Amino acid sequence: MKVGVLALQGAFGLHERVLNRLGVAAVQVRTAQELAEVDRLVIPGGESTAISKLLDANGLADPLAERLAGGLPVLGTCAGLILLASEVVDGYPGQRCFGAVDAAVRRNGYGRQADSFSAPVAVAIDGWQSAFPGVFIRAPVVESTGAEVEVMAELDGVPVLCRQGSAVASSFHPELADDDRIHRWFLEQE
Repeated sequence: MKVGVLALQGAFGLHERVLNRLGVAAVQVRTAQELAEVDRLVIPGGESTAISKLLDANGLADPLAERLAGGLPVLGTCAGLILLASEVVDGYPGQRCFGAVDAAVRRNGYGRQADSFSAPVAVAIDGWQSAFPGVFIRAPVVESTGAEVEVMAELDGVPVLCRQGSAVASSFHPELADDDRIHRWFLEQE
């Protein structure tokens, strides 16, 4: 299995490190050719506006849309969630969202950088006995989800980990936790 990490902006190196710890030789994806060669993709946190513009500038937006529509397994964290959502409530005009997860999100919904926090997140995955240490940094808030979205974790009644088909999206940063379970689970999905 070849796992790519979108490496245009943001915390891609941290995801790469987690994947390497799990025995996966992750590759950085910056071109359409590199995207075409991966079996799975991680879209990291960062600045969703910058990532969106860089996808366009690097000719990756349309190839990524095609791969996602074709069922490419993807894990999007923080800004990655924003890009995977079907609607960005407070996005800039023309903000790219791919609709892989039928959700409306609000950027920085939990507040600014100074409002960042950590909280235990109970994840509905069979066999998980303990909460996942969620790290929320300028995290998006999921305001609504469609009928086909499986909410796998909530914080104070708000979805923070969702799945629709082969797309998994998280408001928090699993790559910052000292816990590889979400990445491992993502790799094990069919």
